Amino acid sequence: MARRSETVRGTPPGILLIKSIRGKDWRQGTYRYVVLLITFIAYACYHASRKPSSIVKSVMDPDPKMIIGKDPWPVGEIFVKEKWLDSGINRTRKEGWAPFNGTDGTSKLGEIDVAFLACYSFGMYVAGHLGDTLDLRLFLTSGMIGSGSFVVLFGMGYFWDIHVFWFYLLMQMIAGLFQATGWPSVVAVIGNWFGKRKRGLIMGVWNAHTSVGNISGSLLAAGVLEYGWGWSFILPGFLIILGGIMVCLFLPAYPEDIGFPCPNSSTSSVYTDSTDEEALVERGNSEQRVANVPRNGSVSRRSIGLVQACLIPGVIPFALCLFFAKLVAYTFLYWLPFYISQTAIGGEYMSVKSAGNLSTLFDVGGIVGGIFAGYISDKLNARAIIAASFMYAAIPSMLLYRLYGSISQTLNIVLMMTAGLFVNGPYALITTAVSADLGTHKSLRGDSRALATVTAIIDGTGSVGAALGPLLTGFLSTKGWNAVFTMLIACALIAGLLLSRLVCDEITEKMCKPRPVSSEEQSFAGIPPSCCLLSFSFSMC
Repeated sequence: MARRSETVRGTPPGILLIKSIRGKDWRQGTYRYVVLLITFIAYACYHASRKPSSIVKSVMDPDPKMIIGKDPWPVGEIFVKEKWLDSGINRTRKEGWAPFNGTDGTSKLGEIDVAFLACYSFGMYVAGHLGDTLDLRLFLTSGMIGSGSFVVLFGMGYFWDIHVFWFYLLMQMIAGLFQATGWPSVVAVIGNWFGKRKRGLIMGVWNAHTSVGNISGSLLAAGVLEYGWGWSFILPGFLIILGGIMVCLFLPAYPEDIGFPCPNSSTSSVYTDSTDEEALVERGNSEQRVANVPRNGSVSRRSIGLVQACLIPGVIPFALCLFFAKLVAYTFLYWLPFYISQTAIGGEYMSVKSAGNLSTLFDVGGIVGGIFAGYISDKLNARAIIAASFMYAAIPSMLLYRLYGSISQTLNIVLMMTAGLFVNGPYALITTAVSADLGTHKSLRGDSRALATVTAIIDGTGSVGAALGPLLTGFLSTKGWNAVFTMLIACALIAGLLLSRLVCDEITEKMCKPRPVSSEEQSFAGIPPSCCLLSFSFSMC
């Protein structure tokens, strides 16, 4: 027992309190639901805290001078007609917020985005290895509280009347480093609790936290925008801090440490599957339960290095694919509200609030796309084929949105959601199910902790593209939005092509897979053809 105590980490204090109140422990199935819920809320908070910068762009660096409607959607109308303070021909410039309201304001906003994402992508590689080395629960908690603190400080620049560019740049850079702790940690926790069966569907549904976070962050930031853009950062910042406290109190990061076998360990196949494990109920039977699982806890499994993780088959191709896929997705994340506010839809321009609220429908399409891609990839057992197919389908969807999205309000919504489905589908699939599959690859034999490291390599590489996309958009948008969409279409094409070898391997594997032999065919095996023909003749008679 002494040796076991050295290899396990402590149970979260909130769960200890609940167990003391209930007088018994939860089933493994209950723990899994708790893990799904807490990690869902945690990463939704991460994304909600990233969204305000895209909402306040049109306030800090405004183009039209407009009278904004009283209430934003969903309280008021989705589309608010603009009323120009001049003759109605030219859209005059509002005061804005220095230093972002000059002629180079759009470029500076792009630099803020790329600084955040560059630090995010750099920090991802470090955070992944740390996540496989340290206690995931405490590591995730510190990341959420640190991230929220610097998001709040960014918003405080409004109340402190700060107009120095380096202040906002520094706040975003430090926030980006803390934000890097999130994704490797939550994927590793989910991978610790769930095996490969139906992983695509489960993680596809679970990955809706990204879109839920974007939507809630947009609505929260837009809802308080009229009180000052600083509040658009402060409220999401406090939200992620509260989420970090919840993680610290209630998240069980490792099943081994509370007496359950890890589904990815080398010894887990010896033990019963989830349906049997969930039948082992109360902690009163904990002696029997602990006796049935490996005696070593989570600490006993060693972490692997970055180089070793890169050598796992499939890691590099999917990482490069995500570079371009995430470039496209994050360009929409950071610039779609600004694009909508600058584009006449049905001959009418929208208010800043309505543009931010309407952009959430892109994420609604992304939720459907993530679930759809995960479900199909589970059924076909073909992650690369599905990811590449979605990237190719994203090309015409983005083209149609650019060409016809301005015709009418209804058509804009339909095309935006369609683009969100195909853009976010492969992005969600690669960052969740694919990362978890590769992090528990058979070459590791279940003895190494690689989930967070592999996730960090794939998503970290993708985040480099995510940093590059908004930066290029900041410059290309000055030449016209056609140039931006041309870049996005080219990136989607390259992302699909990078998976070509894996797609060919999956197709070859399926074509060469031996067909199951029926019992009737087996009965004729080894019998000479003449005897088979004679037997067939008698059977016909």
